[in-house]
Amino acid sequence: MHKRHFIHVAACGALTGLAASPAHVAAQHGPGALRGPVLLTVSGLIGAGNRGPMDPALDQMMAKQKIGFTRAHVWDFAALAALPAHTIKPTLEYDGKPHTLKGPALIDVMAACGVKVSDKTAFFVRAVDGYAAHLPAAEAVQRRFIIATHLDGRPMALGGLGPLWAVYDADRYADMAAKPVNARFGGCPWATYHIDVKEA
Repeated sequence: MHKRHFIHVAACGALTGLAASPAHVAAQHGPGALRGPVLLTVSGLIGAGNRGPMDPALDQMMAKQKIGFTRAHVWDFAALAALPAHTIKPTLEYDGKPHTLKGPALIDVMAACGVKVSDKTAFFVRAVDGYAAHLPAAEAVQRRFIIATHLDGRPMALGGLGPLWAVYDADRYADMAAKPVNARFGGCPWATYHIDVKEA
């Protein structure tokens, strides 16, 4: 993908839904505005953030998974739900059936965190069990990844695939649809809770 085309595509993805732009939503959901428990923490090459450094004493799961940061942008369910939602209907490997997943575009969430996407940007997406996937920003844009908050019309549960899942509609892309269903989602950690933004 040419650099100019990638940046144009990324910008288009980040600007969906002007009535509730990511920057506007982020401004409404600073640390004092969160109404529920934090579900997603984004660190690394972000903007100003809305929380301070990782606390080894209180951020126990992050500490055990060797995550560290000096600042981060945190999200609760309401903040993520306030972003423009997208719906996908991939066939899932767990039961071989299509399911409806809904949530904001991953690139919109990154834009709201102040991420300046370039052709070198990559997202390291981590699940609560420690599983992590390297996701180039170009792929996140091309495959239209979302941060799913709902499965078949209901908020996703912790202990299932949620409460958040970085995922895309593999059925829409010939190269992925040609693979066995259990080989299509290696880059999609369910129970997503942390994203580290880096330059690869």
